[in-house]
This record gives sequence, structure tokens and C-alpha cells, in this order.
Amino acid sequence: MKIRKTGLNASFYLKTFILLGGIILSTNINAQQKKSDTDFTKIDKEPFADDTHHWYDIFDKGNVINPIPGRPQYKTTEISNIADNILLFQKDNGGWPKNYDVFAILTDAQKDSVRASKSHLNTTFDNGSTYTQIAALAIAYKATQQEKYKNAALKGLDFILKSQYPNGGWPQYYPLENNYSRHITFNDGAYVGIMQLLKDIRDAKPQYDFIDSVMREKLGDAYNKGLECIIETQINDDGKPTAWCQQYDEVTLKPVWARKFEPASICNKESADLVIFLMSIDHPTTGIIDAIQNAVRWFQESKIYNTKEVTIKAPKVVTTYRVSETDKVVVNDKTAPPIWTRYYELKTHRPMFCDRDSKIVYSLAEVSRERRAGYGWYVYSPQEVLDKYPEWRKKWAIDTKALK
Repeated sequence: MKIRKTGLNASFYLKTFILLGGIILSTNINAQQKKSDTDFTKIDKEPFADDTHHWYDIFDKGNVINPIPGRPQYKTTEISNIADNILLFQKDNGGWPKNYDVFAILTDAQKDSVRASKSHLNTTFDNGSTYTQIAALAIAYKATQQEKYKNAALKGLDFILKSQYPNGGWPQYYPLENNYSRHITFNDGAYVGIMQLLKDIRDAKPQYDFIDSVMREKLGDAYNKGLECIIETQINDDGKPTAWCQQYDEVTLKPVWARKFEPASICNKESADLVIFLMSIDHPTTGIIDAIQNAVRWFQESKIYNTKEVTIKAPKVVTTYRVSETDKVVVNDKTAPPIWTRYYELKTHRPMFCDRDSKIVYSLAEVSRERRAGYGWYVYSPQEVLDKYPEWRKKWAIDTKALK
């Protein structure tokens, strides 16, 4: 078996399908974006949850500042204060670092430290960074009409344009680093988050009415290229279309490793996120329809039955990476709903797991305690795709069927 290779002709026809058929598009959007369509009285915390969690719960020696116990947070309705924090953390290139709480009421000393780090360009889309800040600044500008929020949002959008690869993908970090973060990254919703933001702008959501026609055209082109990259990277093993990997080589578009325990494989969590995004598109092109149908078939065929992952209490273990007082075990349960492993091996399509030594194993019990309990090895997210599929098919693909 082999991963599908596509040449110039395939790319040409794919672009034609998307450019001609992708004029009227709509997509599901995250919690902040949904509410921001009509509510400009607050900035929701939910889209920032991953960044906030990492700041408070996972110590990062690379952070410019760290949380001070007992410090308060701004209320979600204190829009200007929150937006000013977002401006404070924005780097000189227009992007944002990860793992800070923009709702935290910082001390003057903390603010001074953050200002002094403006030229340190550790800017990223990881953990919901950059695209979430831009969306919040758009709300802030709509609510206050303060030019500084509009200008910062535009600077952030320019960062998104500059960081996109010619093939339509985005790296995890930009400027590019000499590690896995330079690969095209679907992991943890980074790619979909960017695409949802661009789609909101394309749909002329009112909070983005400050964006002029020239910038809108550039962002629309970036969105189309982003769609092309999604379709292009769907994994095909010897004529067997499946789903997607977490990351792809930015030049060859082949699946690649991310972190040492994140192998090149078919990744069901990230794939489900991508398919939900594609299913939200009105008037989908043939390429999009085919990608959805193929993924739906894959999710159906890769179901695991009579299996449940259970978290149990366990003796406290302290490692370099985390402190754990729980463990995870897999049990047989005939009443359990279908479940999927996060990773399926390329070519064999066998459920697989991995440890920090990059050794592939085929049961969760073979993974070390630290990684076993500290990572999401089993997922249910493909079920959401299967649940949505009948209604989607009825609307957009009534003449075709992925499932028997």
C-alpha cells in the first residue's frame, strides 16, 4: 500500500472544482464566533480555554510571565480591559504566543515583562492562539469603535496570510522553526480554527465589516487554498481513501510525525474535526463531497466494539512532564458504544499507540504510565460525523451513499 500521490493535473482540476463551486459557502463556527454574530457585549472565555488551562495548570519555563496565586480575572463584559491584554501579548509580527490567560488582571511588573518581549517571535496557532485573539479583537472593535483594536486585528490577519504555505497549509509556528512545528498542522483544531475565522469574514459577519475589499479578496484566496490543501491531503492507501493525519510535510504533503508519541498515521480525532467543517459547507464541490463520503466510510469501517477506556485512581507519580494520580485501562464492555483509537497505522489500518521513545505498540497497556494517562488515545468524535451524515447526504449528496 502507498499514500496517494497527486500531480499537476489533479491539482489543477481540484482548484477548478473549488474555485467554481465554492462561491457560496458556510461553516459551523466555534462558541465565540456563534455568539459574536449578534452579541457584542462580552468576550467569551471558552475559545481561550486551552491557552488558559496551560498557563495555570502546566508550568512552562519558557513563559515570559507565570500566574500569581490569588490574582483576579476580568469579567467577560470588561471588553476593553480584555482587549488591551490581547494587544499587550501581540508580537511585533502580528501573531500571538500560546499559553497565557488574556482575562488575567496582571501586575504592572508583569505587563512590563510582556512588553519587553514583543520582539520574541514565538508566534503560533497552537492551543487556539492567534485566530482566537483576532476574533475577540473584532468584537472589541464592534463594541467600542476604538481604532487600536481594528488595527491589531488587521495586523493579525496579515500574519495569517504571511504564514500560509503556497500549497494552502499552515504551520503550527511562524516564523518557521527547525522542528515538527513547521509541518502543516491539523492537530488540536489549529487549521480548522484559522479556516473558521476566514469563513466568518467571507460570510460578511458584522464584526468584520471594518475589513476592506482588498483584504477580503486576499483572505478569500487564502480560504480557497486552505480548502484545496484539506482535499489534497486526504490519505489514500492503494486506492483505499481514508481520512487524515495530524501533520503533513509542508513540501511533499505526505503524513509525518509530530511529537515523539504522535506518529504518522490516520488520526481520527483531527479527521472528525475536518469532516465536520467540510460538512458545514453549503453547495459543496465534487471534491468536498467525495472527501466526506470517503471519510464517513472510513469511520464506519474503523469502529471498535465492546470496548471502553476507563480512568482509575492510581498511586501518585511525578515525572518531568506531569504529576499523575490516575491511570487508564481498557475493558471489555458489551454495552459500550462504538469507540475509535486516535491513531490507525498506515497501510495495515491497525489501531496503534506510541510512547515518548517513539516506539509503536498495539495496546494501551504497553504505553508508559505517564503517556497512558496523559494523552487522549481513544476518541468518540467520529460518531458526531456519522450522526450528521444522513441529514448532510439528504441535502447535498442524495444520489450517492457512503454507508450501506
